[in-house]
Amino acid sequence: MVAGEAAVAERVVEELRAACATPAARLNEVAAAMEEEMRAGLREEGGSKIKMIISYVDNLPTGNEEGFFYALDLGGTNFRVLRVQLAGKDKRVAKRESKEVSIPPHLMSGNAAELFSFIASALAKFVTDEGHNNVFDDKQRELGFTFSFPVRQSSIASGTLIKWTKAFSIDDAVGEDVVAELQTAMGKQGVDMRVAALINDTVGTLAAGRYNDEDVVIGVILGTGSNAAYVEEASAIPKLEGELPKSGNMVINTEWGNFDSSCLPVTEYDQALDEESLNPGEQIFEKLISGLYLGDIVRRVLLKIALQTPLFGNVSQTKLKTRFILRTPDISAMRHDETPDLSVVAEKLAENLKIRDTSLETRKMVVEICDIVTRRSARLAAAGIVGILRKIGRAVPGDERRSVVAVDGGLFEHYAAFRECLEGTLVELLGEEAAKSVAVKLTKDGSGLGAALIAAAHSQ
Repeated sequence: MVAGEAAVAERVVEELRAACATPAARLNEVAAAMEEEMRAGLREEGGSKIKMIISYVDNLPTGNEEGFFYALDLGGTNFRVLRVQLAGKDKRVAKRESKEVSIPPHLMSGNAAELFSFIASALAKFVTDEGHNNVFDDKQRELGFTFSFPVRQSSIASGTLIKWTKAFSIDDAVGEDVVAELQTAMGKQGVDMRVAALINDTVGTLAAGRYNDEDVVIGVILGTGSNAAYVEEASAIPKLEGELPKSGNMVINTEWGNFDSSCLPVTEYDQALDEESLNPGEQIFEKLISGLYLGDIVRRVLLKIALQTPLFGNVSQTKLKTRFILRTPDISAMRHDETPDLSVVAEKLAENLKIRDTSLETRKMVVEICDIVTRRSARLAAAGIVGILRKIGRAVPGDERRSVVAVDGGLFEHYAAFRECLEGTLVELLGEEAAKSVAVKLTKDGSGLGAALIAAAHSQ
């Protein structure tokens, strides 16, 4: 790096560091704002940026459940069907089989009956593979249905589709009850099965965590997207109509990705990313912390440096202007590069961005940018978790209970620097003493296993 160019690049990095700063005082403001939005969302529908959706899951699995239960996980271009055998306290999950099925593209924009008929026929095939165990001779099969699209739920086993996301656009399904559609399709295929629960993957993560550890109170997704669900006292939900559940509890799906507050450290890069996104002004918290966006924030910083200095060569010969060309696994690999000459960084820059012949100094700067963006993400996620803990009176002075956070998602599972930063931040915000009662646990497959477990917990 020539001195002048280095100074320009260094200034961009310094400005980024200042704009992404998350000192403890700021994170406490974020946690307080999260708690306030949660309360507002529980008071009335539409009362908050975060929806605080009532899941109607009032019982989580205890580990005593027994029998065979099914799950259907529909959230993208594939769906999965699962059969789980639960063996009570001793064996826990005794057996687990699953099958993944690709949805033909024409069914993703056809009509509801065709899509659900296709799903029900796959379920029917899966059921015939049960073999000769006669466990269902005298009782109906029960299914947990994970449906990862926005629905308005009115009970544990009904919900109307608000809108499709991802690659789906089936107009006649919008405003309809997706459970009724599935139930009808299963009936036509001769599948004797009752949908016991309709859930989303975050609620499933909470259930899968609780099944293995009775102290789990929060489920968080930190992957491509981000969300959190937690166990609330039913009496603390003013908008909950009708009589309170016997358990006294209710799982709330916060939809925290849409959280927004003036105390969030939003940079020029985040603003540009948001403006160019499919949903400008929405999902601001998610855009700061989830795996879908981190790589692109880093790319935008590198592009700014490339436009002001010749460090990355001729911009038009690179891929720096291509949105989402840099993914979170790439920045994770660069951030964790421990080779003396940062050869992994050189490789990723060449491979993904067509940037070659960088100096070691420049590669060090790239690692630093990855680190700044990752740390902000992990620290904000930790502040969100602290907001939820404080809302339910956990990990506060005088609270002796153990509080476990079940987390699923590749960002948490595969990006060690992210995970370590999140855990360290929890200690910093809660204090050494209170933090001893909080544990964060990787909990996989909430959308599959979690759905079967909730079906078991709400079994008739």
